[in-house]
Amino acid sequence: MAKRVQLVLTQDVRKLGKNGDLVEVAPGYARNYLLPQKIATNVTPGILKQAEKRREIERLRLLALKEVALTQKAAIEKAGKFSIAKQVGENDAIFGTVTTAEVADVIKSVTTQEVDKRDITLPDVAKIGTYRAELKLHPEVVVTIEIEVVSK
Repeated sequence: MAKRVQLVLTQDVRKLGKNGDLVEVAPGYARNYLLPQKIATNVTPGILKQAEKRREIERLRLLALKEVALTQKAAIEKAGKFSIAKQVGENDAIFGTVTTAEVADVIKSVTTQEVDKRDITLPDVAKIGTYRAELKLHPEVVVTIEIEVVSK
């Protein structure tokens, strides 16, 4: 069996690793694909130090993003309930539905916090009432908010 080769990735490679990772691959994979495509470089002490610095910078950046998400969570939880006014028909049924864009707009108007509508998970809202929605601010920071649907 051939000896494995150590390389440092210069790009993210699915099922192999991220930029700056030290990986062990088959010599043919390294020689025929990773090195000619400039997806990876051979391991040297200088490149290892650069990769370590990049990893540390990335770790600090992700930590800062988490801190921002925690401050957003505190501001959103402080606001409490969010109210959305919708047109109502018979039996307290609303026309249409409450969208994630509407929830994001209400959160922004009440707390001045920018929230991406794609990070909001809403239940099916068909009637007037109070509903719980989940808001994912960061992979490790999730907020549960209460949305009250009222008639116009």
